[in-house]
Amino acid sequence: MSAMAIGSGRILALGTDQVILAKYKERTTKQEIINLRGKTIIPGLVDGHIHLKQYAFALRKIDCETKTKSECLRRVAEKVRNSKPGEWILGHGWNQNDWIDGFGSKEDLDQIAPQNPVYLTAKSLHAGWVNSLALRIANVDSDTPSPPGGNILLNALGEPSGILTENAMQLVSHSIPVPSPESIVSAIEKAIHTLSRFGITGVHDFDRRDSFVALQKLHEEKHLNIRVIKSIPAENLDHAIALGLRTGFGDDFLRIGSLKIFADGALGPHTAAMLRPYEGESENRGVLLLDAEQLYEIGVKAIENSISLAVHAIGDLANHEVLKAYIQLRRYEEQMQLKEKSFHINGSDTGRRYRGILSQLRHRIEHVQLIHSDDASLLSRFGIIASMQPIHATSDMLMADMYWGERTRLAYAWRTQLEHNAHLVFGSDAPVDSPNPFWGIHAAVTRRRQDGTPGVDGWINEQRLSVFQTLRAYTSGAAFAAGMENRTGKLRPGFYADLVVLDVDPFTCNVDDLWRIMPRGTMLEGKWTFLADDFF
Repeated sequence: MSAMAIGSGRILALGTDQVILAKYKERTTKQEIINLRGKTIIPGLVDGHIHLKQYAFALRKIDCETKTKSECLRRVAEKVRNSKPGEWILGHGWNQNDWIDGFGSKEDLDQIAPQNPVYLTAKSLHAGWVNSLALRIANVDSDTPSPPGGNILLNALGEPSGILTENAMQLVSHSIPVPSPESIVSAIEKAIHTLSRFGITGVHDFDRRDSFVALQKLHEEKHLNIRVIKSIPAENLDHAIALGLRTGFGDDFLRIGSLKIFADGALGPHTAAMLRPYEGESENRGVLLLDAEQLYEIGVKAIENSISLAVHAIGDLANHEVLKAYIQLRRYEEQMQLKEKSFHINGSDTGRRYRGILSQLRHRIEHVQLIHSDDASLLSRFGIIASMQPIHATSDMLMADMYWGERTRLAYAWRTQLEHNAHLVFGSDAPVDSPNPFWGIHAAVTRRRQDGTPGVDGWINEQRLSVFQTLRAYTSGAAFAAGMENRTGKLRPGFYADLVVLDVDPFTCNVDDLWRIMPRGTMLEGKWTFLADDFF
């Protein structure tokens, strides 16, 4: 097939130049016929896990993803010099595992920012680094207890060291001035333009209410140039139920997704919940935020109101507990389905709210970074979507080997999930990693970093995927997770004309060059959201 006809935002037909022109030429003007001169077209790419507002504002923050702590501090100092006293200094991306001298301290920041509160989030988004002024503003001192599910790290004097993990981050983050609704709208709109340049036509957003409000404003003004599946934060479940929100509510540009729940922390700060301790940390098994029983209790309430679940689980213990809960919840759903049939037979309306539960609710595990071999087949067996981020594998491989040891054989194991026939959807977790999907595609296909490390075979090379398998996770896999597989995710007549134009064919190019691919054009529902300056 070499030609495509598009009308009313959808693909009308695919075929040869001769067939398509013969059928549609009389209906079009000369300007409506575009000769791509042999360029490659693929379906629009979807980031299946992104924090849209956080990514939007990360574009404005100090880039703290540096090879050394001293370089990170230099960048912070430069920002301080260009800021007024009292202004918050915000940054993102540091990873103490990459620094010879490990975690930073409040004193490091005090020396360069004595008059500005500083708050720097880790690459994982599961730890924060602050200075003394930020701690004073937040009223955090040596007498402040660590909150449940979080930790205020202390120094040798028993004082806060300046590092906060998990829920303890909120002690300071809640003191940062809240951006205005207008600034959130503006930041997200600019971020969406950046995503369009990457060939992204849809995202599954896991930020909170203020992101949803901004997205509604953009949609109302017809400036939402991307499809968004918007999760419900766990703390808003009761409010969502009271409003009657349910998974799938909305339209094909902005619709409700799943209830987002955290079961554990992350690898970076060593808070991912583990069955066995971290290597070299005999007392540390991470932080299990919710066990199977607690997840089941939350899940029942969500399911009874037709809201699917998306549970963050990174460590093998967290994934075990989440799967244990999902197995119980699937059985509960089956019981509900049987009740519905019984009520239907008896002519009762009591079971109406349960109708279609099993076919509608597509539960997910977000990340599935480490899973025990006994649990690996359970996602497929119980219809749980594996929402994974291939670029995390190449970002994390050195950390994973160091702190998980031989357990990494089933780390970032997307091929294992495909071999068990699980539904796979790929994303970036931006701003944790870059949302450029071609970086993720390269990581999934090669299991190598862009500099070629760790070698020609890649890291745990048995988990490598083909280009086709990888692209499917960014397209039709994401469409299935969104419940939109009958109209997005494929180049097929009747589907929306969401597509990407490339100079390079990802199926035939050298796999080492996959990360270098940049789209020439991105189309959403038949309209260009991005065109390279020299496209025509």
